[in-house]
Amino acid sequence: MDNSDQAGALGYHDLTKQGLPLGKVFAGSDLTLGYQWTVTASHELLEMLADPDINLTAFIESNSESGILYAYEVCDACEGDEFGYNINGTLVSDFVYPAWFESFRKKGSAQFDYRKRIKKPFELLKGGYIGAYDVKSGGGWHQITAERRSYRYVVRPDVGSRRERRRTLRDQWLKSDV
Repeated sequence: MDNSDQAGALGYHDLTKQGLPLGKVFAGSDLTLGYQWTVTASHELLEMLADPDINLTAFIESNSESGILYAYEVCDACEGDEFGYNINGTLVSDFVYPAWFESFRKKGSAQFDYRKRIKKPFELLKGGYIGAYDVKSGGGWHQITAERRSYRYVVRPDVGSRRERRRTLRDQWLKSDV
């Protein structure tokens, strides 16, 4: 498709009403923002191949009463165009291996992504992110981003974002700054 049907999305994967995987790529939005649509297309394809039902997670237990579920998204941690690679002149997305989701791995003990830029489990490259769900708080899915290097659980999405408004009652919305 040319333009995104979701604010801020360059592509995404979903399920049809029949339960089949569906990927959408917004080439016009990619090009307008200076990105390669082929990276977005390969990103969505790889993620549909790794988790076609969009139901897989990795669970990291904090203690006997809590832990965090991480979405099994294989391209989000290293999604930037600058981390991609060429196949016959076409730029495609880097991706993580299952070792990236294995918290017991030590730094440098395995190959965590195809391009060998990630050095430890759950590391996020610049611009990377991962969906997380804190099972104790039950507050819904949130994104942890590379810019928040502590990888702390983000209790509240960015003020004024669509994600914040979706999970917050309308009368409790915080207005964004202009």
